[in-house]
Amino acid sequence: MKHVKLPIALMVALLLVAAPYFVARAPAATVGPVTDRIGVVKINKGQPITIAYWLVIAGPDASLGVDSRRGIEIAIDDKKTVAGFSVKLIGEDSGCNAEGGVTAATKLAANKAIVAAIGSNCSSEALPGAPILWKAGLVTVSPSNTAVSLTAPNRGPDYGGYLRTAHSDSVQGKVAAEFAFKVLKTKKLATIHDGSPYAEQLANVAADVFSRLAGAGSVVAREAISPTDTDMRPVLTKIAAAKPDLIFYPVFIAAGGFITRQAKEVAGLEKVKLMSADGTFSPDFYKAGGDAVVGVYHTSPDLAALAARAGGTYKAFLTKHQKKYGEKPLSAFHAHAYDAAMMIFTAIEKVGKKDAQGNLYIGRNALRDALFATKNFKGMTGNLTCSEFGDCADPVIAVYISNSSDPAKWNPGVEPKKIYP
Repeated sequence: MKHVKLPIALMVALLLVAAPYFVARAPAATVGPVTDRIGVVKINKGQPITIAYWLVIAGPDASLGVDSRRGIEIAIDDKKTVAGFSVKLIGEDSGCNAEGGVTAATKLAANKAIVAAIGSNCSSEALPGAPILWKAGLVTVSPSNTAVSLTAPNRGPDYGGYLRTAHSDSVQGKVAAEFAFKVLKTKKLATIHDGSPYAEQLANVAADVFSRLAGAGSVVAREAISPTDTDMRPVLTKIAAAKPDLIFYPVFIAAGGFITRQAKEVAGLEKVKLMSADGTFSPDFYKAGGDAVVGVYHTSPDLAALAARAGGTYKAFLTKHQKKYGEKPLSAFHAHAYDAAMMIFTAIEKVGKKDAQGNLYIGRNALRDALFATKNFKGMTGNLTCSEFGDCADPVIAVYISNSSDPAKWNPGVEPKKIYP
């Protein structure tokens, strides 16, 4: 091969461009019996292993985070001890927005006692937050981030400590499009997103798949709102002019409630079908949308398939949940959070080492590598194997329809009723 000498200035420029793709490797640290290139967490005998969550636990989308946190708490109850140590759960509210994700991740990154994190809920939190955690050596496993870009091959090394047990919206968007075309016989589709990575990417996947199925021109509107908008009539009026058969709006609870209520008030949309996704799959959406939620379709994880896969495990989980919290799960990702916690516990037991005094040492990079090496893990959500980019899910997506607007009747599979597949 012929070697070409590059001008020094050009070489410097190329290095600067490529800089984000090089991961700095500090000298390996040795603490007790463990050497790790990122760092080592020491847990003294008699002290707990600290695990953190960063989830949305306040505001209109709190049901999503509370649902996930409860999944983690039940996993801790079931596991009891990890490598002979108790587990302490601490956490931060991440707000379901980029700013909240940065704030939560920054606080967790400053706490050197944390071994691993579980979160976030919303993809908009993870995009800026996951790199902050990984810079501090904290691996995180998300139970409900679904944006396609988070585990894309070009995601870059900043996300080297990020994994998820949730599905990618490349799966959910395909199911939404196929259901619309094959079952609802939709000819013309409109979409609405709120600018978040989750909503925009999911809406685009569904629209692109639907366009391939139904032909060019079948997607008649791709509109955007703000998550804080309350008057959806202007965008709905614009969509009405395109005369769609179905509006797909994978947004969150507050905005989803306004869209659902106001669509019934816009001329030309009286008979147009409405479909949302897992971001509004909660009894809180019934409160937000009122009577207008009756007849609305949802895409979300197939909890019936999950129960069938898990056998008695999921049924036992639901019994424990009812006893512990006095109600049914609030959203669709409690089992994914349970699996995220159990994956982390298993990885800790794999890489943790004890000294003669009974103290536990966990290498941060070793823990990360053990999680990425997860293969055929028997989780409550399926048989989990992690890809090199952090996709660990064994996903099955269903479509549901709401036949009631009463939050007290919330019982996924029954109300809302699973209708596909």
